[in-house]
Order: sequence, then structure tokens, then C-alpha cells
Amino acid sequence: MPDRILIVDDEEPIREIVASMLSTAGYACKQAASGMEALALLTSGNDFELMLSDLMMADLDGIGLLERTKEKFPDMPVVMVTAVHDISVALAAIRNGAYDYLLKPFEREQLLNTVSRALENRRLKVENRNYQTNLESLVKARTERLGEAIDELKRSYDITLEVLVEALDYKDQETEWHSQRVTAFTMAIANRMGLPKDQIEIIARGALLHDVGKIAIPDNILNKKGKLTADEFAVMKEHCYLGYKLVQKIPVLREAAEIVYSHQEYFDGNGYPRGLKGEEIPLGARIFSVADTLDAITSDRVYRPKRPMSAARAEISRCSGTQFDPEVVAVFQEMPDAIFEELRQAIGAQVDPLARQSGARA
Repeated sequence: MPDRILIVDDEEPIREIVASMLSTAGYACKQAASGMEALALLTSGNDFELMLSDLMMADLDGIGLLERTKEKFPDMPVVMVTAVHDISVALAAIRNGAYDYLLKPFEREQLLNTVSRALENRRLKVENRNYQTNLESLVKARTERLGEAIDELKRSYDITLEVLVEALDYKDQETEWHSQRVTAFTMAIANRMGLPKDQIEIIARGALLHDVGKIAIPDNILNKKGKLTADEFAVMKEHCYLGYKLVQKIPVLREAAEIVYSHQEYFDGNGYPRGLKGEEIPLGARIFSVADTLDAITSDRVYRPKRPMSAARAEISRCSGTQFDPEVVAVFQEMPDAIFEELRQAIGAQVDPLARQSGARA
């Protein structure tokens, strides 16, 4: 299909001559005797690849026509034609958006060369825009696929962690589903504190893996029914560091490993293994500490039956500022019992706590 060119000039002989030159060269031409007529043709749905417009016309001159068309038809280059041999006039037209200008009288080759350059410029602009659009679509599609792959990889990590923790639960029969429950409780508190999603995910992994170091603790100590001796307790305390050593070897879990290392630290510095104090303890570990105590008090143990939520709340308040971060305790105490009861029931039904983050009540 030939390129369509709109020729605008209030002198019919000039329009005819220009149209004849362009038609002979294979272009499809349409004529307009004024700027208003040209504007009517353009706005009526006619598409043109190029407009040749006289500069000096009554009613609506070439500059006026240019200004009214350049925003609506940005892909259509405009070449101004003028008999005024004043370079400032031509430059003003170009500053207003014209592609080029022709001075009357002009030769056929001069006209065809200018038209050819203008159409080539248009073609390159359209191709570049289409390329950018296609590139943006391609980047968006590939970004979405990459995001899906990353999500799937993260889900695979989580499944692997869950299997590892379940293996630990089989080893430590006293605390079956403890890691899953305390993870859900920790996430609920972190969510109420307004922490960002990515930080909550890190904290959740640290909470889930907090006892992974117990894999290296001898069964006779781990499952002892009575009170541990001082030597046995010293061995048991090593599970924090042993767990940290295991977890920190996995790049994606290095931040979570700090929670594993610090989950037995006390806010007043009397915890273990490093005696960290206050904000030296990672925030995730401070949140976990409250959740861990909540689960320990409200779950059955071989040495005592479970106790009600009121008892857990009283104990956590009593130890605020010593064992626990007062700010975390304050947030926990504002949360209704129903949140933790629902999470406990869900874990009892073997629901993945890592998948419940968005469902935890705010």
C-alpha cells in the first residue's frame, strides 16, 4: 500500500504540481485548500503518513495547523512549504514540531528527497515505539515467569524446612507440632506489630527452625523424663549454636540463622548462649521468645498439664523487661485469645503455618 500524503496549500496550481510529482513517484495524495479543510480531513478518520503544508494561508496558517495536529497525530511528520526566504521562519516551524521545510520554488528531486527522509524518519519512530512496547511486554512476561520461579523455589525451601522440623518432632516426642505452633504465634505477633512481609517471612523461618540444633543432642538428654543435671543442661544449651551452624550455611537462611542462634536470649542479658541484651537480640528472636513461652504454658508437658491463656498472659507480663521485650509484650497483650486458639486448632489439623501469614488477624 503506497504511503498517503496530505498536500495543504491555498493555491490550487501548486497543489496540483506537487500532487503530480508525488503521484508519479508512487505516493497516494490527497489535497486540502486550507488549514481548516486539512484539519477536517485529519479528524474525519483519514490516515496520512505525511503532511506537506504551506506556511502562509488565510484562516488557519501552517503553524496553527501544525500545533493542532502534532499532539493528535504524533507519528505523522509535517514538512512546511514556504516562499518566505527567512531562515527564522523555517526555524520557528521546526521548533513547533515540523520535521523539515521546503523553500518555493523547489525541484522535483528536492521534494522527493525531503519526502523520503520524512517517511523514513516516521518509519523508524514507529518501529522504535513498537520495539519498546514489545520489549516492555517481553520484560513484563519474563519478570512474571521469574517471579513465579522464585516463588516456587521459596515454596520448595519451605517444604524442605517443614520436613526437617517434622523429623525433629519425631525425635523430640514431647514437643510434637511445637515448632509449627510457635511459628504461627510468632508470625501473628509480628504481623500485629506491622512488620513488612519479607521480614515476617525471615522471622517465620527462624522460628520454625529454632530447635533444629536438637538433632545433634543425644536422645538420652533430649527425651529425659526428669530434671536435667547441670552437665546435661550444658549439653542441651548447645542446640542454639549447633542449629545456627547448620542453618547459616544456607544463603537464603542466613538472617533466619541469627534467630536460631538467639532464641534463648533474655531481654535483661541473662539468657544463653551469648548473654545478649535488649536490642542486641534480633527482633525476630524477641518476638519468638514471647510466642515460645505462650505455647509452652498452654501445651501439655510430661511434667505438667497445659494451663489456660490467662496463666500464660500473667507469666509473660511478670517477665516483661527481664525475659521479654516490653514492647513485644505490650503488642501481645492487646491481641485477643481467639487469634492464638484458631492458630492452635489449625496447626492441630496440620495446616502449614508459613501459608497462614496472610490469614493471621491484624
